[in-house]
Amino acid sequence: MAPSLTLRTAALLTLPPLLWASNAVIGRMVVELVPPATLNFLRWLLAFFILLPMAGWVLRPGSGLWPHWRRFAVLGLLGVGLYNALQYLALHTSTPLNVTLVASSMPLWMLALGRLFFATRVTRAQLLGALLSMAGVAVVLARGDLANLARLRLVPGDVYILAATLAWALYSWLLARPAEPAAIRADWAAFLLAQVTFGLGWSGLLAGSEWLLTDAHIRWGWPLAGTLVFVACGPAVLAYRCWGLGVQRAGPALAGFFSNLTPVFAALMSALLLNEAPRPYHALAFGLIVLSIWVSSRR
Repeated sequence: MAPSLTLRTAALLTLPPLLWASNAVIGRMVVELVPPATLNFLRWLLAFFILLPMAGWVLRPGSGLWPHWRRFAVLGLLGVGLYNALQYLALHTSTPLNVTLVASSMPLWMLALGRLFFATRVTRAQLLGALLSMAGVAVVLARGDLANLARLRLVPGDVYILAATLAWALYSWLLARPAEPAAIRADWAAFLLAQVTFGLGWSGLLAGSEWLLTDAHIRWGWPLAGTLVFVACGPAVLAYRCWGLGVQRAGPALAGFFSNLTPVFAALMSALLLNEAPRPYHALAFGLIVLSIWVSSRR
């Protein structure tokens, strides 16, 4: 039976795509200021110190975290270490249109992983919802003209965003399968801090490799400092809190459809930054994605 969707849960699952869209726009703007894996590490390092006063107890020996360290190491790898680093890397090596197009396959990956590894039945309503959701994203990418889709060309960098999408889909499914102590699960800051603690190790390893293998450099200044504060507080702490709670309530399969609001929000932000009014196809795409959520959430 498909999970029900309340207005509160819908709001929880809508805020993360809005924040992630802003994250993509800002990540593209600071490409010349900081390398991608380093940006991811600095982002989560700042998030760690934001969370520490709220949930530092979870790092104590008797908190219940350490007997389950393998689970949090995997969550940290997928949600903190890989997903964001690959996304920032994709913004360096692929076009924004291609990145968004590949990421729009999220609902299908959610359904496929659920069916293959978590014994979850895929309904016809969910499949129809996935197709409607991808159609909405295609409308945005085509800018209302299907001929624009025919001119798209995939490049090697698109593999990064595909890997990021798979990592996030698996991360979301693992969130919906609780295995940690109830005390940690009940405290959202502790639950996220436990993931970030291990995720910093993975992201630090990626950042270190980046500095060893490339000509990485950082241009410090107020633009980069402001970027780090925003991506740590919004797309990191707040978005992960809302996404985790929304996934628990609605299930990962239904939550996956909300992720396709990200390119719609990104298109609107780009239009505003360029002083261009939203186009009719933006409204059409938004309608298709909302319809996909409604169809997939019907009992």
